[in-house]
Order: sequence, then C-alpha cells, then structure tokens
Amino acid sequence: MAAVEVHKFAQCITCHAWSRDRSMLAFCPNNNEVHIYALLQGKWEKLHVLQKDMVLGIEDVIWVLSGSIVPICYVWNLEGSEWVPTLVILRLNRAALCVKWSPRENKFAVGSGAKTVCICYYEQENNWWVSKLIRKRHDSSVTSVAWHPNNILLATASTDGKCRIFSTFIKVVDAKESRTGPFADSKFGEQILQLDLSFSWSFGVRWSPSGSTLAYVGHNSMIYFVDDVGPSPLAQNVAFRDLPLRDVLFLSERLLIGVGFDCNPMVFAADLHGIWHFIKFLGERKTTSSGPKYGSQFSEAFGKLYGQQKHGLNNDTNEHARSRGGVHENCINCIVPLGEPGSSKVTRFSTSGLDGKVVVWDMENQADLSEYL
Repeated sequence: MAAVEVHKFAQCITCHAWSRDRSMLAFCPNNNEVHIYALLQGKWEKLHVLQKDMVLGIEDVIWVLSGSIVPICYVWNLEGSEWVPTLVILRLNRAALCVKWSPRENKFAVGSGAKTVCICYYEQENNWWVSKLIRKRHDSSVTSVAWHPNNILLATASTDGKCRIFSTFIKVVDAKESRTGPFADSKFGEQILQLDLSFSWSFGVRWSPSGSTLAYVGHNSMIYFVDDVGPSPLAQNVAFRDLPLRDVLFLSERLLIGVGFDCNPMVFAADLHGIWHFIKFLGERKTTSSGPKYGSQFSEAFGKLYGQQKHGLNNDTNEHARSRGGVHENCINCIVPLGEPGSSKVTRFSTSGLDGKVVVWDMENQADLSEYL
C-alpha cells in the first residue's frame, strides 16, 4: 500500500505545510489557529499555536504564512523560541482564499474572493511587506494559484470556470535574466492566456516540474491539461465518473495525483504520445457488501416503496460509485510534495482532509507506475 504514515491530529484539517527539513508540520484545525508539531523521539508533539484574534478562520497555510477568510495575511518569523507575526496589508474587501510562495521565495501570491490576486514582496528599505494587485481580470473568486518555475508566470483558477496566466514581473524583486521565453517583454499584471475549458467552478491549478504542462480541475469531475502554453496552446481533458477533485500535484512530467471529494488519491498518467488518462486509485477503496444489491439507488428506493424484493441484481458500476474513501474518511483538500526542492520528480507527498488526518504516501513501491516517474 502506498500510504506509509497516517496521523490523526484533529477533528478536521483545512490545510497543512512542512518545514524545509520536514522536521516540523503546520496545519489549521478548521479555526483561526495554526498548530505547529515536531517529531520528538518518534512521537509528534505540539510546539506552538499561532493565533490572531481578528482572524476568523484560515483558508491556506504555507511554511509559515497564513491567509484567512478576512482580507488579512500574516508572515510569521521564528525569533528565538517565539513566532512573531508580520501583518501584510492586502488592500482587499473580501476574504483571502489561497496563498503560495514563489519558487525563489522572494514573493508570494494571494487569491481572494474580491476577484483579485495580490502579489506581495518585502521592501528592505522600509522593513515591511507590500502588495501589488492584479485587478479586473477575474469574474469571480480566485480559488487557487500556482507559480511557474521561472518565478514570473502565475496561473490562477476561479469559480468563473476559467484558468488564467499572468505576468508578475516586479523590477525591484525579479532579475532581468529571469525574463526569458516568448513573454519576456510582458508587464506586471498582463494576462498571457485565458483558458475557457471548464463550464463549472475551477480549482487546484498546478504546473509540471519543467513548467511545460499546466493542469487544473473543474467541479464537473473533469481535469484539464494544457501543453505549449502560449498563443496556440494544446489542451485536452479527462472526464471521470467519480466525485470532483479539489487539488492536483505533478510527481513528474508524466504522472499526476488528484485529490478531492472521493476521499482517495487518483492517479493520472500520460503515455508516450502525451495523452493523459486515469490509471487507478492510490489507496484501497472501502466497499459495502451488506444487504441486497440493487441495479441502482433509484430502483432500490422504488422497490422499498412497493415492497418488492429485487435480489440478485448486481451492478458493478453502481457498487464502484457507492464505495468511497480508504485511508482518508472525508474530503481531501490539500496535497503537498515531499521531494527535494528543485527536483524534477517527486516520489513522496502528503495529504490532509476534513477527517483530521495527515497521510504520507510513497510511490517507490508502486511498480506499475515506475515507468511514469
């Protein structure tokens, strides 16, 4: 089995993050706190609780930066044995929904319910964090952001069903050498591309390790892949019969993990021609074998209504659709890579969900997936 560690930390976890050396874990237990645990003598111990009274709840956390359901963001620094928060003024009138550090960690992006993305960076001269806004581009809330490996391009997913790519070049932060490729002359906030592939809410956007492929998911149980991002992108979609996904993670250029409402990581892979397809569920699925089997949930209810016993009708598709979960027992809403920074592939990752569990998965022993790693 791919799950190598299972930890139950709380009743519910909305997001989690690891320190660089993986010695500490931060997560939000569905309130206005960030709990930090450390592995001491083989046991996870709570070391710190980060909390601000004015924060109603935390939507996203990255080590260690928190964005809340009010338009406030904090950068926390460990000074001695105490965590000290630094307020980041986002200039928003709606909630901060997602946050992500750039690959070089010299700026971060915040998506919001104000149809706006904030690009925040530190001003050494004034000793504070400032933000620049990408405005009037989204028609609804920004649910997910993802940085391109070049530290300049930013992809966003929104509940208006669209995925967009912007330039975030900031003269005082980014080096001129980083402006390479067909978008070298793009200015801050310039929209490079808009993808209208989904007709439902969009979530979980992510770049492949090389930045050549972009993936995002829709609330219609579909996942979208885009190659050759530019004036003439190549797009394809994969539909599946299970519940929608919330987030995705590329393990390599040809292997992707999707997590969401099905409570079980889903594996997608690309063949040698670049065509993506669903491979399998990563965890063991729980099935219910008690009671009679019916052709469908409708026929089951119909039979009960009229007192009809419909034994012996076995529909494998329906049984597959009714069996959910495995290691996780509720929606998985966060997936984090555990590979070395800058590595072209990832073999370990962690997930957290509304069941309060943090699960570490290892792909090394998955022989049937080795060709894609």
